[in-house]
Amino acid sequence: MARNVTTGRRVPAETLRAQILAILGAWGMPAEHAATTADIMVETDLMGIDSHGVSMLMAYEEGVREGRIRLAAQPKPLRDTGPTALLDGADGLGHPVSAMAMTMAVDKAKQFGVGAVGVVNSHHFGAAGAYARIASARGAIGLVTSSTRGVSLVPTRGAMPVLGTNPIAFAAPAGRNPPFVLDMATTTVAANKVKVHHLNDAPLPDGWVIDGAGQGVTDPHEANALVFQRPEGGITPLGGAESTGSAKGYGLAMMVHILAGTLVGASFSPIRNRTQAPGQPHNIGHFFLALDPDAFRTADAFAANLDDALDVLHATPPADPAEPVLVAGEPEDRMRAERLAQGVPVPDSLDALIRGICERAGAPYLLRPNG
Repeated sequence: MARNVTTGRRVPAETLRAQILAILGAWGMPAEHAATTADIMVETDLMGIDSHGVSMLMAYEEGVREGRIRLAAQPKPLRDTGPTALLDGADGLGHPVSAMAMTMAVDKAKQFGVGAVGVVNSHHFGAAGAYARIASARGAIGLVTSSTRGVSLVPTRGAMPVLGTNPIAFAAPAGRNPPFVLDMATTTVAANKVKVHHLNDAPLPDGWVIDGAGQGVTDPHEANALVFQRPEGGITPLGGAESTGSAKGYGLAMMVHILAGTLVGASFSPIRNRTQAPGQPHNIGHFFLALDPDAFRTADAFAANLDDALDVLHATPPADPAEPVLVAGEPEDRMRAERLAQGVPVPDSLDALIRGICERAGAPYLLRPNG
């Protein structure tokens, strides 16, 4: 796992939430949807996933300004067949419809044992793990996948990007342990983590990004340009090079698109980009699956067995005594506790960008009013 590189003055979580709410409200987002979106964005930053929280406001502003993201949108059901459903995100931000979809999937799982809900006509929804955690908090197993707007993954043996970061998240409730929560891109790293290094002027680890000739790039500004601006090069699939298993990440990325794109009727970015007009929504798709352990065995027995397995992992002798073995979800839980106490770091460069958004939107600037 890459270490978090975000530095900057700390902002209390409630202040960060109030700032996001002020901006979303100024953009015309209904209060209920703005509250859901702000909650998810702040939780994402609290858990140290700085690439998917408040730093996304610049991209959202662009989408709103160009008419692609329609913040007044009201999600609506398109199909409901009992254990499955399809929701229309109505071209809005993905957070409200995704929270709705996972909540619906868990409700269905509690009734039928399994619930699967797809979302079409959506946009970026933040961190996939936020929605998997909705399921585990209610005692269900949750699986989340999402298609993406960006085309950043260079396939194994390829020279140009054709897929997105296409995330997967999975959460399972335990008993005496916190839930197991896996939240990962199918690329070596999420594209927005490259942006975080760019904002913090921090070199990239070797193997994250390659140029058009397949050579590694560690300069954060050159890498950011390759990922977000230039047609050549991009991010490697999970595994890095072919010799170290990149075909696995490449295959997982396509699996994610099949579930969250092809199955629900969302677009495939390389095809959409050929004909997309300015201001046309991206039609991002998401997929949410919930399983009720009680449909297979008693939920208590499931949780007890999962606890036993997690305890074995925790007891693994560490290679470095100062770095104990953790399981998925625990680094985020630890970061959340730290940032609740100390605040969320906001780099000066990001703060300046948010000030600009507030000025353009006519929203009050709240992060550092006396700074």
